[in-house]
Amino acid sequence: MKNQLRIIGGEWKRRVLPFANIEGLRPTPDRVRETLFNWLMWEIPNAVVLDVCTGSGALAFEALSRHASSVLMIEPNTTQAKMLKQNIELLNAKHCELKVATAQDVLAKLNQQFDVVFLDPPYALELWQELSILIDPLLKDQAYIYVEANRELNQLQLPDSWQLIKSTKAGTVRAGLFQKN
Repeated sequence: MKNQLRIIGGEWKRRVLPFANIEGLRPTPDRVRETLFNWLMWEIPNAVVLDVCTGSGALAFEALSRHASSVLMIEPNTTQAKMLKQNIELLNAKHCELKVATAQDVLAKLNQQFDVVFLDPPYALELWQELSILIDPLLKDQAYIYVEANRELNQLQLPDSWQLIKSTKAGTVRAGLFQKN
């Protein structure tokens, strides 16, 4: 059985996209996604976006639907990466690149600066601190970083240069928007 997600805004609003049935793969809930993209309403258009642990692609496709200038997706699971490629083709999503590798491998080799980053790793892997250290040098000044976790955000040991500017919670999901100072 295929899982599905719905794009909630922008050019592809209401489009439904499949994603693989993989343990631990959970799209950002619609309500949280709607809040996030309301926060970033003026920042997403023309932004260079990095989706560190792409998973279902919900955040990446939402950003593309709202006219991000480019999105780099990182997804290590080959089954899900295949579905992401199919969705990229289905949407004819230009300015979208997919790297099929671990976030650690890709981030260590990147030489690019980003305006907006989505950091939503599989909760069980507890990668927030490790990945945030790799992400930090890739951020433009005043870049926005969305972080999603299953615990309080102040427990994640994120870089001191990331200032929490907005946060929300939905059930067990804790979400925050940080800005690099």
